[in-house]
Amino acid sequence: MKRLLKVTALSGLLTLLKMLMGFVIAKVIAVYTGPTGMAMLGQVQSLINSFNGIVNAPVSSGVVRYTAEKHASGYEKCSPWWRASLEWTIVLCAILIPAGFIFSGVLSEWLFQSTEYRWIVCLTAVCLPLAAIGTLFSSVINGLENYRRYIALAMISVVFSSAIMIAMIVFYGIKGAFVAAVLQSSLIGVVMLFANIKQKWFTLRYWWGQTHRQARRDIGGYILMAVTTAITAPVALILVRNIIIAYDGWEQAGQWQAVWKISEVYLSVITIALSTYYLPRLSSLTGADKILSEVNKTAAIVIPVAMIMALGVYLFRDIVISILFTSEFASSRELFLIQLVGDVVKIGSWLYAYPMLSRGATKWYVTTEIIFAITFVLLALVFVSLYGVHGANLAYLINYIVYFLFMVVNFKRIAK
Repeated sequence: MKRLLKVTALSGLLTLLKMLMGFVIAKVIAVYTGPTGMAMLGQVQSLINSFNGIVNAPVSSGVVRYTAEKHASGYEKCSPWWRASLEWTIVLCAILIPAGFIFSGVLSEWLFQSTEYRWIVCLTAVCLPLAAIGTLFSSVINGLENYRRYIALAMISVVFSSAIMIAMIVFYGIKGAFVAAVLQSSLIGVVMLFANIKQKWFTLRYWWGQTHRQARRDIGGYILMAVTTAITAPVALILVRNIIIAYDGWEQAGQWQAVWKISEVYLSVITIALSTYYLPRLSSLTGADKILSEVNKTAAIVIPVAMIMALGVYLFRDIVISILFTSEFASSRELFLIQLVGDVVKIGSWLYAYPMLSRGATKWYVTTEIIFAITFVLLALVFVSLYGVHGANLAYLINYIVYFLFMVVNFKRIAK
């Protein structure tokens, strides 16, 4: 637990920086684009998250796990999984980039009810290789448990990419925001490439050569999990926004997106610490009882922290809105309560769901991601039709309560 607290303190610096940059960007977006622009940018970010999530599938959790497990025996032991992850990434890029161009018009129509923005889909596809490089190198550093370097490079990447994003929004408005959102992951990839080019593990022989079939299968399992998340989570958010737009219009969708964005930013305090410490830690443990003990100890610290943060956001929501946004977003204050309760339940459920990633429980992970993405959309469809935009938050809360209960009841089966 001491190490968790130490990593949390270090990641707190990164989180504070991310929060600051996120707040500044949100303010700039609010001033220059308004609620409608906020909703449109949310659609773009969901598209980016989906594409990046697919191409990052071979280079994220699987690389963290096998690097954490094998690096004590030397980089040569990690090499089969590094090579496999790179091979899978090349294959996915070869599929996604042409697909992005072919279906750009369809995706633009789905996201914006217009084909005017098909170019943003094409740009997203072109930038995928650099995004994958950034995630790959971050995963290696994380798996090596070199937390200081991991956090330092992440901080540099955040400052660099955020500065360009702000400039693009100021000078080019909503289209600049779209371009900046796409380029952000690519810029992080550029920073990671140049910062790690002299690292010992960057040697070509560790990354290119004969790959074991088992390593390909191991990484393939994580690809299936990551691709499932990359498709289900962003698509569910797009569908929920479309439901809000259909019943309440773009304006209310922007109000909901503003609250969702605040949740994302303040919860990053916890999620960064979990991805930095928690996943490698769980990956190094064997046995359901040991994993459950680690989860319970972590939950005893993390859940109260999440509750305190959510309460703080709720009490100071008017101040937060006035600082981050404009008077146009004043009505979003009514959307916070249910959303923040849902945030706390979400964090609790994630703590008990992480062993699916650390143990490579592919069937459990894929099944639950698909089912609970569908239930979120269906619940939103029912409740938004009854209660307007508030129904989306109610759907969010109920969905995560059921998800949390499911994870707790089935924990030992998953951990095995």
